[in-house]
Amino acid sequence: MRRLLTLFGALFFLMSANNAEAQDLENQLYLDLKDGRVVIDLRPDVAPQHVERIKELTREGFYDGIVFHRVIDGFMAQTGDPTGTGMGGSGEKLRAEFSSAPFVRGTVGMARSQDPNSGDSQFFICFGDAQFLNGQYTVWGVVSEGMEFVDNITKGEPPANPDQIIRMQVAADAQ
Repeated sequence: MRRLLTLFGALFFLMSANNAEAQDLENQLYLDLKDGRVVIDLRPDVAPQHVERIKELTREGFYDGIVFHRVIDGFMAQTGDPTGTGMGGSGEKLRAEFSSAPFVRGTVGMARSQDPNSGDSQFFICFGDAQFLNGQYTVWGVVSEGMEFVDNITKGEPPANPDQIIRMQVAADAQ
């Protein structure tokens, strides 16, 4: 009986670990750029609606091939506009989900117009500290791997020869 309980305990532990890993993969994005893969850890704890919408758009292939249309050295790289002009989006506005999560190097936030509730599909990744954005823009993720590839994105407003998202996937769906 003791052996059976030990075996059951080990099996339960493995199932829990696999479930936790699957859950983590559900809240990670793979952002493939020309120089390599960027891993973004999603923050459903601070922006659940934004995380769900980003995952929905990602699963539709919305971001694949979209350019970084605004890249300011030392500040941020912005993408997510299918027109490449900075004026487009998916057509679905989101209510702001402001939090105390700070805008520092690697933070991923939702771009918007002057209306706080105008975030759509455009987002930006901070190159460095940008805490002046705290409480004014929605944080929905943070780069956990590959920030050196973000640093290599061609700069400009707009860049003369903009880099693009080769492919963006929810890690749980990655092939």
